[in-house]
Amino acid sequence: MPHTPEQRQALRKRCAVIVPGFETPDPAGEFRRLADWCERHGVAHDTYGKGALVEDFERKVAALLGKPAAAFMPSGVMAQQCALRIWTERKRLDRFAMHPTCHLANHEEQAYAALMGWHGVPVGDRLHPLLAADLEAVAQPLACLIVELPIREAGGQLPAWNELEALKAAARARGIALHMDGARLWESAPFYERPHAEIAAGFDSVYVSLYKGVGAPAGAMLAGDAAFVDEARLWRKRMGGTLYHMSPMVAAAAMRFDERLALMPALHRRARAFAQALGGRSGLRVNPALPHTNMLHLHLAAHADAVLDARDRLAEDSGWWLFDGVRATEVPGWSVTEITVGDRLLAVDDAQLMPAFDRLCAGAGL
Repeated sequence: MPHTPEQRQALRKRCAVIVPGFETPDPAGEFRRLADWCERHGVAHDTYGKGALVEDFERKVAALLGKPAAAFMPSGVMAQQCALRIWTERKRLDRFAMHPTCHLANHEEQAYAALMGWHGVPVGDRLHPLLAADLEAVAQPLACLIVELPIREAGGQLPAWNELEALKAAARARGIALHMDGARLWESAPFYERPHAEIAAGFDSVYVSLYKGVGAPAGAMLAGDAAFVDEARLWRKRMGGTLYHMSPMVAAAAMRFDERLALMPALHRRARAFAQALGGRSGLRVNPALPHTNMLHLHLAAHADAVLDARDRLAEDSGWWLFDGVRATEVPGWSVTEITVGDRLLAVDDAQLMPAFDRLCAGAGL
């Protein structure tokens, strides 16, 4: 049985059915598709972000978010560092607030402290989205509050619309700049059944990813008013992010942008049906029970190693790959995996899929 990450990746590639995520072309296929798209659309290289492709796409995303301007960023990490730099400078206060599971706190090696010397204040319950009451419980002055929509580490949960509006009002009443970590904002819109601009209204700045839901190899956008975006471009340059040609990353996002956003409602519906099919099985728990986005966390009443071994045996025997990484939870003997519902799962019926999960449960001793 495979044990190393390399062996498991090779096994995954051999499977006929892969449940999580999107169909992803290999580099050669991606570059051929990108070349064809660029040829059809007469794409020319930008120079340090100046050029029709980049500037038109920035305007398109800004309009979609209801903001006056947007700037392309090579990464979400850089986008959010730029935003925080601007808000802390304007407020002359090196302190910001974030959810305890915020990307900045858990996945960036504390760059905000190591590089910028900022103080990040955890706010709210790590298992739930931020609420106005959470912000009101923080007495110390804050330059900015980062709000992640959705909360990835809690299964992609979103606050209810009235809760989100109350949080916006609470930040506004205290004069705290409100920044959206919208890495998965595109995936969140079907839950609210509102335009992206309405969701983003009240946020002073918004970061959105171009690789998570959209599927580009890399890239992000940072949106806000014109003065904010001008400052963001300056900080992007200072951080080494104003690359000579940004066109490869921007074109890869632009060519699939409309198609992916149009797919989000169907992915949301499919995630809910999938979760309901899983929900009645002994030893499995879905969080949220009814997914808010096309993401869910599946909790299993078995150790992570047992679950991984059972998944690998199933993949070897049947060619079905049910999920990717598995980790232990704080509940002894339980583990959890994250499943993103992409176009792959649209082609698989639950009547076919649930027997595979039954075999997994039996193999893991659930």
